[in-house]
Amino acid sequence: MLRRQILAAAAGLTAAPFAAARAQATWPTQPVRLVVPFAAGGPTDIPARLFADELSKTLPQRMIVENRTGAGVVVGSDVVAKAPKDGQTLLYNTVAHSVLRALFPRLPFDPVADFTPVSLVGVIPMVITVNKDLPARTLAELVDLLKREPGKYDYASSGNGGALHLASELFLRRAGVRANHVPYRGTAAAMPDVLNGTVPIIVDVATTTLPFVTRGETRALAVMDSQRLPQLPDVPTTAEAGFPGLEAYTWHMVLAPSGTPAPVVQQISQAFGRVAREQSVQTRLADLAMRLETDSSPERAAAWMRSEIEKWETIIREANIRVD
Repeated sequence: MLRRQILAAAAGLTAAPFAAARAQATWPTQPVRLVVPFAAGGPTDIPARLFADELSKTLPQRMIVENRTGAGVVVGSDVVAKAPKDGQTLLYNTVAHSVLRALFPRLPFDPVADFTPVSLVGVIPMVITVNKDLPARTLAELVDLLKREPGKYDYASSGNGGALHLASELFLRRAGVRANHVPYRGTAAAMPDVLNGTVPIIVDVATTTLPFVTRGETRALAVMDSQRLPQLPDVPTTAEAGFPGLEAYTWHMVLAPSGTPAPVVQQISQAFGRVAREQSVQTRLADLAMRLETDSSPERAAAWMRSEIEKWETIIREANIRVD
């Protein structure tokens, strides 16, 4: 009797890890909520829905995009931070996640401790752009202009503490020059003044910059990336323009609640990676100037997040940036 009890107990201990592995391997067990803390139809929502649609074709359950806006990205992020740690509720966020801790000291969650980076989906570089009549045809000429007349020129952004504001301050501080910040309520509100020269400088996301540059309405001086944009093959990178390492992006990342089992995190990351490698998906997102990360992993995503938090928190502190 004792021998049978010992063997049964041993069998149970052996079976437990296999049972857990089988349970984890069945992810997802119900429809997955992909929470997007931005409005439907916007430049973050579009790729999120594309990935969700493609994943729904191959996963055993559907992936459903849920737009939860409010307080910037705080409301949507809070939903995921407090969700069950089972991989059934995920966050699709941008570079905005990396600045939350510095800009909002009182949050209902910890942007680092309460989330696990799963997959870096892709990056969209910033482009340093000027009014077409500004006497600066290269980045070096713009820097010289700002050095000769410090404080004379203005630059536009989509608002205090936003990605455009931070990227602009990164450029100015790296170049050792000054310009006056003029915040607007979004890029659409800023562009008329950039076009008429009232505020002649803007560092903007490639997605929104491209139409103005290709029509000759603004002049792109440099792409804040390690490689040139295919849509702007004649525009140098910041490294080629004399500022190596001066890079800024709006990036897209999938995050899960902290404590989600590692095997589940790996499965989610691999699923997003498979979609990112599809040529049709790459072609469609090229219209947004997004470069997809086809070999991202949870480790790669976590390293990227740490680097971005360090970079932007330093800029926020040095420039004493505050949100409205």
